[in-house]
Parts: sequence; structure tokens; C-alpha cells
Amino acid sequence: MIKISSIVLKKIEFTFSFFLLLILFLVSSCTQKNKEKVVVVLKNQNKVLSQDDLSTVISFDTLSTAAMKKKLNEKLALLQNNTDEEAKAYYYYFAGLKYKWAKNRDSTKLMFEKINVPHGDDAIYFLKNISLLNQRMNDGVAVKAQIMDSIHQLTEKAEKENSKLTYRCYDLLAKAYYQNHDDKTSFQYVEKYYASHPFKNHPIIEQRYYDISFLLASRMSDYNKMLVSNAKARKLALAINDSLALARTYDNEAQIYDRQLDYSKALKYSKIHINYLIKTNNINDVAYYNLAISFSKDNKGDSAIYYFKKAIILNKKLAPEKPKYFYYKGLMDAYELQGNYKMALVASEKANAIELQTIKEIESVKIAEIKEKYEAEKKDKNILSLQNQNDLSKKIIAQQNITMLLSSLIFLGVIFFLYFSYSQRQLKQRNKLLNSENKRLNMEQKLLQVQLNPHFIFNSIANLQSLAASGNTKDTVRYLTAFSVLLRNILEQSRKDFIGLDEEVATLENYIKLQQMRYKHMFDYKINIASDLYLPGILIPPMLIQPFVENAIEHGFRNIDYTGLMTVDFRVENQQLIILVDDNGKGIEVKTPNDQKKQSLAGIILKERLDVVFNSQGQEAKYEQMDKKQDGSHGYTVRIVIPEIKD
Repeated sequence: MIKISSIVLKKIEFTFSFFLLLILFLVSSCTQKNKEKVVVVLKNQNKVLSQDDLSTVISFDTLSTAAMKKKLNEKLALLQNNTDEEAKAYYYYFAGLKYKWAKNRDSTKLMFEKINVPHGDDAIYFLKNISLLNQRMNDGVAVKAQIMDSIHQLTEKAEKENSKLTYRCYDLLAKAYYQNHDDKTSFQYVEKYYASHPFKNHPIIEQRYYDISFLLASRMSDYNKMLVSNAKARKLALAINDSLALARTYDNEAQIYDRQLDYSKALKYSKIHINYLIKTNNINDVAYYNLAISFSKDNKGDSAIYYFKKAIILNKKLAPEKPKYFYYKGLMDAYELQGNYKMALVASEKANAIELQTIKEIESVKIAEIKEKYEAEKKDKNILSLQNQNDLSKKIIAQQNITMLLSSLIFLGVIFFLYFSYSQRQLKQRNKLLNSENKRLNMEQKLLQVQLNPHFIFNSIANLQSLAASGNTKDTVRYLTAFSVLLRNILEQSRKDFIGLDEEVATLENYIKLQQMRYKHMFDYKINIASDLYLPGILIPPMLIQPFVENAIEHGFRNIDYTGLMTVDFRVENQQLIILVDDNGKGIEVKTPNDQKKQSLAGIILKERLDVVFNSQGQEAKYEQMDKKQDGSHGYTVRIVIPEIKD
């Protein structure tokens, strides 16, 4: 008996179907109705083939590497000469996968870009975009805000259309948040990926889920979850006889023993893991690094140095654009273990240089993301404003037409007078609204200029660079966290007319602490809140107090030979919220007209805000400033009085 491969059988079936349909077309070509039937049959045939290709794509997740490559080659051979639009699209997709496994990034991207999405074929649309976004992410590097936004938009579209490939969008988001060191969010999308996978009960899918869960638990230092995930992964690996998966559990076991400070056992399981990777030609730089760490912690410096160097060499070979600073830090520790401080210093300098570059890249991504969100919201507001103006213009035109139609029956002169008067009133009202809006926008712009003091931001970033260069990672991270939280709060609160007093106090404290980190030991502060004052229940215009606190720090406490003290008091009297900002600095020393302008800017803007928000509405609001030199003491006092507004 002659054996015929599945590929040949499919070709025979397809050829037979094609000739059968061709004969049917020739026989029934006399009527338009029969022609339409043939077209429908051909479309159904292509639709079946397309669905089979999509099923193959999804089933790749459940195949071993060898089986996957075999299936891929079969598909490429079957689709190579097919001129159907969908078949060509899947051919380019499978060709891109083949180049990807061969680690040829340029050819991979070219194949994915060649995919032409047929009209109405959502599956090919999602395959193309998921593949291209995955290529743009650059494994291990912080994912830029623009790419993150594209992934979120693609995921929302997949969810809305109930796509079969939604689970791949979740997987892409989990990977992106992992690379951006947001492990908690990454784990949330891992859970969504696993729950929505069409083959969630398949052993390979379960194995991948347990491996990723272990990795994220390790990043989050969740020891119990590490134990549970690894135990389930090993049980499954033994059940399906997957030696590679079993080897990974030994690496996980080494990490667990390392956390238990049992370094000899950790070294034992690391050796088992790396020997298997070398044997199966699956070795990677991370495995060498983990083994080197095990040797180092077991006080075997020579072996540790050897494997740290192998990890660095392999990392340069596989990913020359993505050096890992912690490889050099491990090498530094190993040299110190040997007492070779000269080489330890060389490794330390290299580690610090790479780490600083990595921090800059991550921070630039975060800042770009904040800026992009802010610009998007600003653009949405402009669009909404234009739409409102357009609607208003349409209403005005409609009213004008009605007026002209009714007035034409009376008298031409009366029509002209009424129309002219009506137009003038509308224009005056519109100009009044526009003037009011311009005044509000100008005041917000001035307020933002005071709040986001470019000089302060420049000094803060310079201070951050100094901390990072000194290698003080703890202070650097603490400073960066406080600065990013302050920046985010200012941007969010600047869009609101009122916020809770508790938010204002929290932002104020964050700002003062950041200044204390910047000017160490220069001043102390106190925030006193009356016992009968419930902060979340009181509303206040945002960033009302910060300019005066900044004046106290920047002008009052500079160049004094004693520790400054600033107090901020909140109390309510006669349904009025009273705020006192007091310091014992040197007071206001006016030297030049420019200095005087800077010192008074906060007061001018505050007066404008109080007039627009309160006084123009018939409410009483005011503020007073007093230089305490008049009383023979040091410092400056600002007293702000606004109506008590309850939430």
C-alpha cells in the first residue's frame, strides 16, 4: 500500500474540488442564478480554509517546538501557490513566524507588514497587529507609552468584537507591564489570558501559566505563591513527561532554596537545570547568571566569576542592545569575595553606567506616558468645545432663519432692525462668554506656571541624576517615587475646580517632603488641623497654598544660619475656612524689580482666583500677608480666608 502524506491529500482534495466547481460553473453558466451559486460555493470553500488556518494558529500554543515547526512547514507548502487573498495573508503570517524562530527580526517584521487584511476579516487583522506590536516591544526593554496605548486600543477592540484572539491581547499586555516592572498589573492580565484561552485545560497551556505565575510571584516576593506554583508545575511536568518543563522546576527550586538561605541545595538544583539546557541546546544568559549567583552565595568565587562572564558574553551575543547591569553587579560581588578589589571596581563602574541608562529609559517612558495622556485629554476637551460651539452656531442659524421668515410678512425695515438687534445681542453674549473663558484659561495657565516651576523641576531632575550617579539606589527610588506622585497629583488636580481638603494636605505634604529631600536639614514643618475639622468633607480650590509654601522654602529659608520652621494651620470660624502659612525665615528681601515680581506673583494669582471663584459669586474671600520684621521677629505670615464649602 502506498502512503500518502496529509499535505498531498489536501492538495488532491482541493484540486478535485476546484475542477468539480469549474465543471459546475461551465454547465450552469447559462443563467445568472447558477453563476451566483458557484461564487457562493467558492467563498464557502475559502472560508473553511481560512478557519482551518486560524485553528492552526491557535493550536500552536499546544504543540512542542518540533511539532510546531513541522506543522508550520506543511502550512507554508500548502499556501505557497494559493492566490486567494486570505490564503496569502496567512502565508505571510506563517512565514513571519518561521523567521521569528530563526531570530531574523528584519525579515520577521517585513513578512508581518506584507499581510493584507481582507475586508471584514477580523482574525487576520488581530494576528497582524498583535504580531507587529510584539515585534516593537523589544523583549526586556521598557515599553513606550505609544505602544502601550496601541495595545490597549487593540485589546478593547478585540473584547468588543468578541474575537477568538482576545487572549493573545491579554498575553501581550501582561508581557508589556512585566517589562515596565508593574508586576501586579501584569499578573492580572496573566489571569485573564489563562481564563480566556481556548485550550486552557491543555497541559502545555497550564504549564506556561504556572511558570509565569512563579516568575511574577518571585518578582513580588510572594514566597507562598512561589511554592504553590512550582509544586503544580512539577506535578504537571511529571504527568505529561515534559523534561524541559521539569528542568525549569529545578531552576525554580533553586530560587526557593536560595530564599531559605540553603545555598548548597540551591547550587545543586541550579547545576541540574543548566546541565539540561546545555544538553538540549537551550542555554541562555539568565541560566548562567542564576548559576553564578548560586556559586557566589556558596562562597565559590572562581566558579561564580566564570559563569558571570559567560552570562555577559552570551547576553552580548543574543541581545547586544540590551545589556543587564545586574550581571556586572554579580561579577563585582564575586571579585570582592576573592579580594580582587581592582576588578570589582571595574565591574562596579560598568554596572552603574548600565543601571543609570536603564533608569533614564524607564523614567523617559513614564514621563512620555503622562504627557501623552495629558495631551490626549486636552485634545478631547478641545474637540468637545468645538462640537459645542458648532451646535450653538447651528441653533443660532436656525433661530435666525425662523426670525427672518416670520418677519418678512410684516415690513422690510422692521425685519432688518429685528435681525440686526438679535445678531448684535448674540454676538455680545458670545463675546462675553469667550472673554470669560479666556480669562479662566489665562488664570489656569498662570497657576500651572507657578505650580510646575520649571526651575524646581530642573533642580529635582538634577538632584535625581546626582543620587543615581552616587549609586544610592534606595534614595534614588524614594526621591523618584515622591516626585512622580507629586507631578501626577498636580496634573490631575489642575483640571478640577475643587478638591477635598485631605487631597490638598496630602499633595502639600508630598511637596514639602520632596523639598526636604532636596534641601536636607534646612527646615522642619508642622501641619496643624483643628480637631473639629473633617478634611474629606471640606472642599477647596486645588493648589491654593503651595505657592506660599514654595516662597517660604525658596526665599525665606535660604542662606539662614539656623533650622527653619514652617507651620500650616487649618481651622473653621463662623463658617469660614482660615488658613495660616507661617515661617521663621528671613522674610521678604526685595533686591531687584524681577525679584519683586517673582515674590508677588503668588499673591496676584491668588487674588484673581478668589475674585473669580468666590467674590464674583457674592461670597467673601480674602488673603493677607505680613512680614514679621514689623514685630521684631523673623519670618513671614500669610492668612487666607475662604467660605467653608462642604462636600
